[in-house]
Amino acid sequence: MTDTLRTPADRNLSPVFDEATAQEVDALIVGAGPVGMFAAFQLGLQGVQAHLCDSLPQMGGQCIALYADKPIYDIPGIALCTGRELAAKLQGQIQPFHPVFHGQSQVAQMLPHGDGRWRVQLQAIDGAPAQWLLGRIVLITAGVGAFVPKQLRLEGLEAWLGSQVFYHPVLGDAWLDQVLAEQAAPRIVVNGGDESAVEAVLAAAAHPALQAASLVLMHRRDQFNAPEAMLQNLAQLRASGRVQVVIGMPQTIDADSRLQGLGYVDAEGKDQQLACDQLWVYQGLSPKLGPLLDWNLALEKKQLQVATDTFQTSAAGIYAAGDIVSYPGKRKLILTGFYEATMAAMAAIEYLRGEKLLLEYTTTSKRLHARLGVSHPD
Repeated sequence: MTDTLRTPADRNLSPVFDEATAQEVDALIVGAGPVGMFAAFQLGLQGVQAHLCDSLPQMGGQCIALYADKPIYDIPGIALCTGRELAAKLQGQIQPFHPVFHGQSQVAQMLPHGDGRWRVQLQAIDGAPAQWLLGRIVLITAGVGAFVPKQLRLEGLEAWLGSQVFYHPVLGDAWLDQVLAEQAAPRIVVNGGDESAVEAVLAAAAHPALQAASLVLMHRRDQFNAPEAMLQNLAQLRASGRVQVVIGMPQTIDADSRLQGLGYVDAEGKDQQLACDQLWVYQGLSPKLGPLLDWNLALEKKQLQVATDTFQTSAAGIYAAGDIVSYPGKRKLILTGFYEATMAAMAAIEYLRGEKLLLEYTTTSKRLHARLGVSHPD
């Protein structure tokens, strides 16, 4: 990985691969957008459980990151849906196959194992320890790249990443147990001004485990880019005193053995201090190809080159589909990505099994119906 692409979480990377502790998987899909989810569906139909990893905390890719509530009109059979609705439909479609999702993770290293399998190291964006997978096939559906959080550049902040500082955290039970382990009533500062920041502070205010916590939403101006219903909810919480809004820009941290506070510049340009036990950063997401550039795969203009009959890359056992691939006549459409994902998944199945795949149809195949969990019509 090049230095320009490293993040604070890289301090948890381990160059040592231990096969005894690595998780063995048949198929790893890198990127859990629409194309990645449909690839998981096609693999599941053939009895292969897919693992998906994505830098975002939920499946959906660009549909969630860029146009969650914007209309999409060109999905076959669906006259109109939003990006969020399409992601939900695709996620529901793959549920019969119980895919495993590794959210807020990037592939930091991908190395040949020597027996046709691939050593893949997943790096957690939130600073948690990295983990190794040992995959028989890898299918890259990374779109325009991994959507990674924009970093808050404060000297010394990295030391608290994963313990008191979190980028785009998801309020799951296990994560909240970590947050509340040392303090039952933490002073939480949510930094950001877009929908994700507003949504986070609203969720924290409503969560039963955080009723004793103090909540501050910090942004450089008193305007927030979020749906009107969220803004109205935020206004009510401000009026009640449940959420405090601080207008300012973080400049320094106050810490000794723990993070204790933030120094910031307020709207009048004056230096101020704010108590802080937990800092949740929502400064937006930006797509980066990241370490994919270092995987020794054939690239042209930062896009993967593939064989259009199998959508295999220049490496055996590694396939690709979606906006990340390039070939003559390529059209960057979700519909095109669905086709490419289907072709890649079928070729990957043949690679895994060493035999030609029997083509079956979901309208008539008892085997496919059994995998989908539906009854076969007489």
